[in-house]
Amino acid sequence: MRNMTGEALLSVRDLTAGYGAIQILWDVSLDVFPGEIVCVVGANGAGKSTLLNTLLGMIPAWSGSIAFAGADITRLPGPKRVAMGMGFAPEGRHLFYGLTVEDNLLMGAYQRPSDASVREDLDYVYSMFESVFRHKDRLAGNLSGGEQQMCAIGRALMARPKLLVIDELSLGLAPVIVDDLIRILSALREERGISILLVEQDVQVALDLSDRGYVVESGRVTLEDTSENLGCNGHVKAAYLGIV
Repeated sequence: MRNMTGEALLSVRDLTAGYGAIQILWDVSLDVFPGEIVCVVGANGAGKSTLLNTLLGMIPAWSGSIAFAGADITRLPGPKRVAMGMGFAPEGRHLFYGLTVEDNLLMGAYQRPSDASVREDLDYVYSMFESVFRHKDRLAGNLSGGEQQMCAIGRALMARPKLLVIDELSLGLAPVIVDDLIRILSALREERGISILLVEQDVQVALDLSDRGYVVESGRVTLEDTSENLGCNGHVKAAYLGIV
């Protein structure tokens, strides 16, 4: 369990948001502290992706607040949030399939000056994702699903994030690939001190990787605890882990 004293890196309070006239999020509050891995779990349609889209500035917050690295970013445009240190690996990868793997990675550094540090970070990504390095000159559309997910995470890392946000890490991937990704993300936290916010429908995967978690149901946070305690919670076991 990570140290939760001091100021949170990400602090969300009473957040509401939605699409058109339809409200999806209802008074959501959560924190991510420096060096933490935090998961947000829930059923399909619970509001998890809407929460991420609001945190990243892709849809506006209706009310409430979002603070990141000590600054209020509630009304800040998405690209400025990325420049402040929020990296994003979206559900479905959303790579540029007609570009090479390396060009996709470099797109993650588009707001950074083109200097030696970009090359250093590219080499670091290749060291973490060896299969991505082996295929760096291939078109991203020709990669396997697991390799595409690694490329999407690597692209987010090229922005030098303080917080890495991942939407549906395990979606469509074989268990052995998911195990590799869990190992790599844990190493990223240890080696670079990157905090991670993981939204995941596979609750067991999320709890295995994270320190703490939030359960979102019908757009509201209904449970918050350490991942160990959530894994022992009767409601979580029955509703999400298939254990009666």
